[in-house]
Amino acid sequence: MNPINVGLLGIGTVGGGTFIVLKRNAEEIARRAGRPIRITVVADKNLELARTVTGGACRLTDDAFSVVSDPEIDIVIELIGGYGIAKDLVLKAIENGKHVVTANKALLAKHGNEIFAAAQEKGVMVAFEAAVAGGIPIIKALREGLTANRIEWIAGIINGTTNFILSEMRDKGLPFATVLKEAQRLGYAEADPTFDVEGIDAAHKLTIMSAIAFGNSMNFDKVHIEGISKLDATDIKYAEQLGYRIKLLGITKRTSEGVELRVHPTLIPSKRLIANVEGAMNAVLVKGDAVGATLYYGKGAGAEPTASAIIADLVDVTRMHTADPEHRVPHLAFQPNAMVDLPILPLSEVITSYYLRLRVEDKPGVLADITRILADQQISIDAMIQREPDEGEEQTDIIMLTHQTRERNINAAISKIEVLPVVKGKITRLRLEELL
Repeated sequence: MNPINVGLLGIGTVGGGTFIVLKRNAEEIARRAGRPIRITVVADKNLELARTVTGGACRLTDDAFSVVSDPEIDIVIELIGGYGIAKDLVLKAIENGKHVVTANKALLAKHGNEIFAAAQEKGVMVAFEAAVAGGIPIIKALREGLTANRIEWIAGIINGTTNFILSEMRDKGLPFATVLKEAQRLGYAEADPTFDVEGIDAAHKLTIMSAIAFGNSMNFDKVHIEGISKLDATDIKYAEQLGYRIKLLGITKRTSEGVELRVHPTLIPSKRLIANVEGAMNAVLVKGDAVGATLYYGKGAGAEPTASAIIADLVDVTRMHTADPEHRVPHLAFQPNAMVDLPILPLSEVITSYYLRLRVEDKPGVLADITRILADQQISIDAMIQREPDEGEEQTDIIMLTHQTRERNINAAISKIEVLPVVKGKITRLRLEELL
């Protein structure tokens, strides 16, 4: 059978890994796909790099648009990244009747609705396993493996940089800024780490998973996003004493009122498997009504782990290349005419538990004043630590864990507690999830 011809756009770290793995495992991949898959042209501005990686094994060009218009190309792999030229290239490839494989989570989170609609109209596939959690096959699990289930919620450690930083802060008691520099030195964090440490990268990935889980549109602009740059090592230590660990989680839940979409530092009971995911690893916990909780763990980045997901998509597209478009797995799991427009719940209406750290004067009656305000907002306390002040100090920390309450109630309580004369400075508030 004739080979499938692939055009690769971008041969940086992931593109190079994809070329190498596809070449190394060509025979095994062909046996699974039913025909050979070969990269016949590579587009990259750095032709010298492309020549070094490919060793002259395929045609090279610095014009990516010539690849998406090449009538000999069956599948385009887009690894350029970003929202700009990558979007134009993907849409042009679709317009020209070519299937697309991409690892571009930002592009899909922002423009996925438009891209999938265009692909549906042209009868081509857009595959994106590598866009979420690197080598972990979480998209296939959500879209195919859990088809029988009504997905209830997803909670994921989906950014390796932030997980490495939080692991180091917990293990070594170091402040965020110090660990970030170490992460940059080791290559885990970019020179500009904003997308990672402020939760934007995780929000892109969460947007995609939520759409697949609930058959909803992409709603990146409605994700509540908090990063870890303001997280204090003190809170990591107190959480540990209370039996919890802090992770940056992407959380999406289906409730009777709407869909939750939020990324933020979260306390998780230390006995949960996901709480023990350390270093730069990723993990995604999915709760289905039939199967219960399932955990997917592995490397969320890197040349060959991400290449593994890209090539798995190439094999899927190759297998279905000649299939009737109506009989292919839908892009977002649900048939296009069965997609719904579920409302996204504002953060003020989210119900969860909370960790509160207050700096207060060490005097009688302080706790009574605080608990009275909490009670007025129907907030009950689950656990508490009141640290003994150091010798000569007149202030101390109070740490509280609450039972579940609505976010607007905790906001109202915090605003009233902070104006008490005995409370010094702002209250630290983190959300807590039991993940049962």
